[in-house]
Amino acid sequence: MKIDANSIRVGNVLEYHGKLWVVLKTMHTQPGKGGAYMQVEMKEMQAGTKTNVRFRSSETVEKAHLDTNDLQYLYTEGDKMALMDMRTYEQTEVDLELVGDLVPFLKEGMNLVVQLYESKPVSVSLPEKVEGIIAECEPVIKGQTAASSYKPAVLKNGVRIMVPPFINQGDKILVSTVTLEYLERA
Repeated sequence: MKIDANSIRVGNVLEYHGKLWVVLKTMHTQPGKGGAYMQVEMKEMQAGTKTNVRFRSSETVEKAHLDTNDLQYLYTEGDKMALMDMRTYEQTEVDLELVGDLVPFLKEGMNLVVQLYESKPVSVSLPEKVEGIIAECEPVIKGQTAASSYKPAVLKNGVRIMVPPFINQGDKILVSTVTLEYLERA
């Protein structure tokens, strides 16, 4: 679907030079000399590379149409993961690299959101919050609680994060899958 360059918004997925790009930032600029343009920062969905592109206001760009599908995670085999559509019980295999750094947070039965472009998966999203259990962390040292200081901790799945001083080994916590930061106790 063609849209005007002025209609580009953050979060749009554009088809540009034969690849899919997610719009991260936009800035409309109207210089004193010459025509107005839209400065767009984009990230390629497959490789993760970023680029900045200037589109003239008179230009049109191709906005990609993505289908969204809710699938349930079943298991991982090699570099693929098996997902099941809960409505049709149809199983599909998806590349594990679409999950990125969040692979350790995958749990059997977890609901994932898969975006498809021309029936091909292009991105996989986990829930915004996932539960983790603290495997090891440093003990609290008295007198260090004056400032809001965080201490390093390792979750049972091997992921390292920073947690508040009151969190101890064995505690269940919620972790943001967007920022990989501690949110709260579970």
